[in-house]
Amino acid sequence: MADKKKASNMARRKQEIQLQQEIETQEEWEDIMSKEGLYVVDVYQEWCGPCTGLVANLKRLKNELGDDLLHFAIAKADTIDALEKYRGRCEPCFLFYAGGVLVAVIRGANSPMVMRTVTEQLQQEHKVIDGTAERKEIKDPYISMVDTMDDMDEDEEETEEGRPASKKDGKQMRFKGELVNFGDENDRSQEAKKEVTVAIIKPDAVQAGKVDEILAEIKTQGIEILKQEERVMTEEEATNMYTHLQEEEFFKDLITFMTSGPSHILVLTKGRTGENIINNFRDLLGPTSVEEAKEKQPESLRAKHGQETYMNALHGSSSEDQAMRELGFFFPDYVIPAAEGKPKLQRTLALIRPDAFKLHKEEVIQMINEAGFKIALQKEMLLTKEMAEDFYKEHKGQEYFDELVTRMSSGPLMALGLAREDAVEGWRGMLGPKELDKAKEEAPDSLRAKFAVDDVMINQFHGSDSEDSAQKELEFFFPVQQTMAVIKPDALGTKDEIIEKVHEAGFKIAARKETTLSMEIAKEFYSDHKDKDYYNDLVEHMASGPTMFMVLSREDAVDGWRSLIGPTDPEKAKEDSPESLRALYGGDILKNAVHGSSNTERAKDHIQKIFGDLEEPPKQEQAEEQEQEAEAAKTEEEKPQEEEQKSTEEAKPSEEETPKEEEKAPEEPPKTEEEPKQEEAKTEEESPKEEEKSEEAPKEEEKKEEEKKEEEVKQEEEAPKPAEEEAKPEGEGEAKTEEPEQQKTEEQTKTEEPTPEETKTEGEDEKKEEETKTEGEGAA
Repeated sequence: MADKKKASNMARRKQEIQLQQEIETQEEWEDIMSKEGLYVVDVYQEWCGPCTGLVANLKRLKNELGDDLLHFAIAKADTIDALEKYRGRCEPCFLFYAGGVLVAVIRGANSPMVMRTVTEQLQQEHKVIDGTAERKEIKDPYISMVDTMDDMDEDEEETEEGRPASKKDGKQMRFKGELVNFGDENDRSQEAKKEVTVAIIKPDAVQAGKVDEILAEIKTQGIEILKQEERVMTEEEATNMYTHLQEEEFFKDLITFMTSGPSHILVLTKGRTGENIINNFRDLLGPTSVEEAKEKQPESLRAKHGQETYMNALHGSSSEDQAMRELGFFFPDYVIPAAEGKPKLQRTLALIRPDAFKLHKEEVIQMINEAGFKIALQKEMLLTKEMAEDFYKEHKGQEYFDELVTRMSSGPLMALGLAREDAVEGWRGMLGPKELDKAKEEAPDSLRAKFAVDDVMINQFHGSDSEDSAQKELEFFFPVQQTMAVIKPDALGTKDEIIEKVHEAGFKIAARKETTLSMEIAKEFYSDHKDKDYYNDLVEHMASGPTMFMVLSREDAVDGWRSLIGPTDPEKAKEDSPESLRALYGGDILKNAVHGSSNTERAKDHIQKIFGDLEEPPKQEQAEEQEQEAEAAKTEEEKPQEEEQKSTEEAKPSEEETPKEEEKAPEEPPKTEEEPKQEEAKTEEESPKEEEKSEEAPKEEEKKEEEKKEEEVKQEEEAPKPAEEEAKPEGEGEAKTEEPEQQKTEEQTKTEEPTPEETKTEGEDEKKEEETKTEGEGAA
């Protein structure tokens, strides 16, 4: 019986593991932290086991959502160094990690809250990946409280003055089981500290003389070295450092190795906030195993400089908690610098006019880069005289206008979109005064003074004078476009990095789709290459696996994207444009990571093939709004009634005839091409006809009718249908006027001839009168 129960438990355990990945080592923990998606981790200890009460609900939720970004895991705190602070606590704890960052924590088996949080955080992660939101990292409040209370216990023993410190001086305390914050300014400032990581260049790399090379490689990735120290670890320090590996067979050898010579201890960060530095540096390190690193990430530091498993050249913190512990371990007195607020970047237009562009382009570009500007947009172009006049139309009438237009259209110029916190004022400051004499006198180092051209009174540079002007001027030189961007199957594994660079370059992703192309669609997509030798190989490669298609929007998107991806051949890209996407992620000409449309026409064609029509019909909506305003006095019932009454063929001649009738009645206001409503139609039809009857004598009417009949006989063979069509609406209109009670019946049946013979006769007579009148107008 006991064996059966044990077997049942093992079977149930196996089923749970299929849903929840089981994490038991630090390496496995680091692995899931490096992967994309939302990980919901149930932290447990061996003596109490994971929470099984929610497994059924989690499985149901997983099946309902069917989202590949959602992962469930159980993690044993006993053997995972990053979860050390969760040991000794039996309360169920669910940690939500997205992109290796803690985004939510739930304590207790609160099923509704766990389910709701999974859904909310999954939606948020999709927005982060799409670039429409930012990931919000949090700290586990319970662990923060424990850390604070530990600090308070240490401070309570003795302060600098030698007196006990009150626990009220602490920043967090528990009151009736709840965590209460009493933070002051110093505590709140901790939230604004930069994120850092600790790195160790191990003795093998130090002894091999690799330190300077490794430091250079770290810096080329934009990583800042905040602190660096060379030291030889003691056995006690090494043992404490690697306590999570003490059960491994190589543990003693590892301790011996780490104490065999000097190591370099580094504190690293990146950018203004240090955000994601831990994951970024671990990506640079590569896998722990040197053999695996050489196979999967040959450009990683461990692949280049490591020797074997524990002699892998470098170490990097695996989590923020570990980084803080290692920082306190090696540099207990080090104060992490405050994070700098995210700057609000401005953009401005910069023009290097033809003379300066021809003579000093490279020097000017260098000065722009040295001034801290980012060149977000760049284009060499030749303005026509008309384009120059249009751009400077506000200056028309000034005595310098003609010369300005002439100089601007005299040869190629360079248009730049510059980005910096103070781009508008910063660029205008570099330019100096507009008047050359004043620039030379007051700002001799300014661009306008330094690169003035002899015998030319027009200065050689232009800069926007405000943010509004910058936006308009940028749109003049860099019109907003859409282009097709493709991440090919060979680079789909790096799509997150590529998408990040897409956003960094100022592109907006208007649409995206990940799909595997069929051979037929791949052939159609690359139909313009069908005469090339590589066509078949290209088609087979594009159909070999999932491909990411994106519609990118930005000023000058087509050229901007092609500039970002670089030359077709990745080897050439590495030489000419080492920061381009093909240089970074491409393998060879066929597997060159990404693709971009070559011009706006092909971009439209490719977008249509993959996404269909993405454009919204704003013009149609505006037309509908205008129509509603123009017909505000007409009821909603009349409009559909008239639409039911008249067929499409009848509507056209009616629209054509209405203006002619109105010419005979100047007191009536002119009508639009919209079909008149019933009451207005009646008035317009009756009024001119009554006037016609009162003004013309019966004899004249008979005479004109006879002439009209003769004319109809002559034109019958040439255009019988229009004559019939003209007769129909008039006849129907009069039928409605004479027989209002039959109006509804006539509209529903849509008969061509009214049933009463009397109405028919009257309709024909008045039709003839109207035709006679129309002939007279035509002759006039």
